[in-house]
Amino acid sequence: MDTRTRHALKKDKFAQAAASSASWIGEHQSSVVRWAIAAGVILVLGVGALVFWILRSSAADSALGAALDVYTSPLAPPGAPPEQGAYTASADRAKEANREFVAVASEYGWLPEGSKAHYFAGVTYAELGQNGSAEAQLTAASHSWDRNLSNLAKLALAGLYHQTARDNDAIDLYNEIATKPSVTVPTTVAQLDLADLYASEGKQDQAHALWAKVRDADKDGAAGQIAAQKLAAK
Repeated sequence: MDTRTRHALKKDKFAQAAASSASWIGEHQSSVVRWAIAAGVILVLGVGALVFWILRSSAADSALGAALDVYTSPLAPPGAPPEQGAYTASADRAKEANREFVAVASEYGWLPEGSKAHYFAGVTYAELGQNGSAEAQLTAASHSWDRNLSNLAKLALAGLYHQTARDNDAIDLYNEIATKPSVTVPTTVAQLDLADLYASEGKQDQAHALWAKVRDADKDGAAGQIAAQKLAAK
């Protein structure tokens, strides 16, 4: 078959396909139009949702950053002349930071920044002695999909349980973290806190067993050194 013939056949096939396509569209014109409109609407909605997410995330990040700036601001030295925005007592600083964290958590709770705000709201509530509110905020943060944040919240929550004579709940959380550790809270950190809890209850054998376990598992790390010191002191 020569080149001219092949080109002619290709043109014929293309023409047939185009004609068939045009015929199908003509027969289903209303369906095609509806599909095109639906696709356009979905695209617009998708772009709109993405833009909304970006804008809200940016606003949440700025609000959380402002609250963290308050929480980490240095305290004015005793006797120093008062300065605008400076705090002379950690309780005053925690109270103002808490107010901002709670506002961020309330407005952006469905965003990652909102979950972080729940955590810091819980921590600052605990510093202010408001244990009920602290528990509520830390529990909310502990349900985060981000295990790093979730474990931090669970660790703080376990400490709160221990302080409020709910040691069984604290033990459950420490063991849960140890089973599913994270970068922010390794297994050894949860085990150290659990060992301290056992020691405070007079359960020295269980405390010693955990300290020895941490020492052997983290010989060159900070947790291992702390465990070794605890064992040497007993």
